[in-house]
Amino acid sequence: MSTMYGSAAEALREVMADGLTVAVGGFGLSGIPADLIHAVRDSGAKDLTIVSNNMGVDGKGLGVLIEAGQVRKVIASYVGENKLFAEQYLAGKLEVEFTPQGTLAERLRAGGAGIPAFYTRTGVGTLVAEGKPLEEFDGVTYVRERAITADVALVHAHTADTDGNLIYRYTARNFNPVVATAGAVTIAEAEVIVQPGELDPNHIVTPGVYVQRLVQATARVKDIEQRTVRQRAVAQHAEALTV
Repeated sequence: MSTMYGSAAEALREVMADGLTVAVGGFGLSGIPADLIHAVRDSGAKDLTIVSNNMGVDGKGLGVLIEAGQVRKVIASYVGENKLFAEQYLAGKLEVEFTPQGTLAERLRAGGAGIPAFYTRTGVGTLVAEGKPLEEFDGVTYVRERAITADVALVHAHTADTDGNLIYRYTARNFNPVVATAGAVTIAEAEVIVQPGELDPNHIVTPGVYVQRLVQATARVKDIEQRTVRQRAVAQHAEALTV
């Protein structure tokens, strides 16, 4: 059963420390726990290992932790649009463990399920498999991947009840569910928080047993990494009539 906190900073108090492994839900800037990420920055904790699909962009999302010099290592599948991340990696200032996206999701899921390792075909014969045990099953070679568990897991949900049951919305249901299960301490921020019994049990994605702390998310404009738009058909028709 989760405990409600008045702010992200309060929820992280006595949790954050130097050298922790922190798993963070979301995908780039989609479905990220923005309030909690900023609270990590404000905590001043350093030498962190961040586990996330990618590190956002410069100045936004997990990019703020890169800028603050708080990250020692990143376990991710994609460098993304973060130029400073790429610069620090190429300069040898930041350790990066690249993991195929599906493998990363499964490593987190396995960690939450108490499975220490698993075998996958993904990465066999590439740099991803270097130094890892290989095994043959039914004539096919697989590489063994270790599960990931984190000291702290940070997730963003659309709706929660005060018991910590979580429901995600649209693309926010990407890495958030597996991250939520992989933390020794899981802290969730939610846009809407209701009382126990108000959520349809069939709609709950993350049961409250996985969530220790809960905060109300701050209303904010949701950033988009690459905004791609096209003219609406109505607008195109109107433009043609004026020519």
